[in-house]
Amino acid sequence: MPDNPFSEPSPALPFIMTQTKRILSIDIMRGLTLFLMLFVNDLYVPGVPKWLVHTTAAEDGMGLADWVFPGFLFMVGMAIPFAFKAREKQNETTPQLLIHIVMRTVSLLIIGVFMVNASENFNAELTGINKTIWVVSGYVAVFLIWNNYPEESKLRYLKYVGMALLIFLAVVFRGGTAENPTYIQKSWWGILGLIGWGYFAAAVTYLCFKDKLTATVLVLAGFLGLNIASDLGLTSFLNPLKPLLGVILDGNIPLIVITGLIVGILLKKYQGTPSLLLGYLLGMALLSFVLAAVLHQWFIISKIRGTPTWAMLCTGISLLVFALLFYMIDVKNKVGVLSVFKPAGQNSLGTYLAPDIVYYLLWALPFQVLVYKQDDLPWLAVLGSVVWAFSMIALAALLAKLSIRLKL
Repeated sequence: MPDNPFSEPSPALPFIMTQTKRILSIDIMRGLTLFLMLFVNDLYVPGVPKWLVHTTAAEDGMGLADWVFPGFLFMVGMAIPFAFKAREKQNETTPQLLIHIVMRTVSLLIIGVFMVNASENFNAELTGINKTIWVVSGYVAVFLIWNNYPEESKLRYLKYVGMALLIFLAVVFRGGTAENPTYIQKSWWGILGLIGWGYFAAAVTYLCFKDKLTATVLVLAGFLGLNIASDLGLTSFLNPLKPLLGVILDGNIPLIVITGLIVGILLKKYQGTPSLLLGYLLGMALLSFVLAAVLHQWFIISKIRGTPTWAMLCTGISLLVFALLFYMIDVKNKVGVLSVFKPAGQNSLGTYLAPDIVYYLLWALPFQVLVYKQDDLPWLAVLGSVVWAFSMIALAALLAKLSIRLKL
C-alpha cells in the first residue's frame, strides 16, 4: 500500500491534519488481525476456552475466532482506494487496472485451492511423493512466483522456476483412493480464495465508481440484500452460477470487504480532519450494530453459515477497533508496543503462508515439538499459541529483511 502523508497538527487546530505521513493504523490493524488469525488457527480446540474458538454452524453466537477473518476482509477493502491511487500515479488505464484485479484474484484462487488440496485431499501413495515434500515444495513455488523482486534483479527469473514447479506438483497430485483417484480440484476456494472473491467484488466496485460514496453504499446495500435473500433460500435460481461465483452471489464476504472500501474512501476524503472521520466511523459502527440487532430477529449469528447478522456485527467491531487505533496511532502518535504488528501488516500474504511451511516441517519430525497443545492444561495451550503467533510475526519481519515479501 502506498504512502499516505499527513502534516504536523497545527497549534491552533490540534485536531486537523493534512498529508505528510503514512496512515500507520492501517498496517497495525492488518498486522493485528493476522496475529490473531495465527493465534486462533493454532489453538488446540479441545483444551481452550470456548469464547476463543469458532461456534458451530447451528449455534447462535460467536467467539474471537469468528471475528478475525472478517476483520482481515475489512482491511482488504480499506486498502483498495490507496492501491488504486498508487497505480493511477503510474498512469495505468482502466483496462490495465481491470487486468490487475483479475490477475490478483486468480492468484489468490490458485493459492487457495492449492492449500485446500494439500490439507484435505492429498494421497502420498498415489502421488508418489511424501506429503511434506509435496506441500513444502508447493509453498516454495508460491514464494518464488509471487515474491516482490527488485526490478533489475536477475532473481526475477526464479518466478519461472516457481511456475514450473507448481505446474509439476499439480500434474502429479493425486487424492482420493486407489479405486477412485482424484486430481487437483475445487471443493471450496480456501481462505485465500474467499479473500480473492471479496477483493474482486470490492475492486470492481471501486473501478466503476471510484470515490463516489452514494454509489458504493448502494452496492453495499445490494450485497446485504443478496446475503439476506441467500440465507432465506431465495437465490436457488442462481445455482448454475454458484460453483464459480457462489462467494459473490452469497453476498456475505463482498458485504464485509465493501464496508472496508467505504472506510478507505472516507480516509482519502477526510484524513485531514480526523474528528469528522472518527464521527463517520462511530456512526457507521452504531448503524452496523443496530442492523445486526434488527436482523437477529430472523437470522442467527453464525460465521459458518455466513449470516447477515454475523457480517454486520463483525463490521461494527472492525469499525470500532480501527477508529480506536486511528485515534491512538495517527492522531495522538502513540504507537508503543503496537509497532510489533507493523511488519506483518506490510507483508500480509507472507505472514499468512510462512507458518504453514513451519507446521509441515515440524510435523515431519519424529518427535513432538508443539508440546503446549494439552487438553487438560488450557492455560498452557493458550499461552503456547500466543508465543507461536508472536514467533510467526517475527518470522515475517525476518523474511521482509531478507527481501522475501509476497506481492500479487
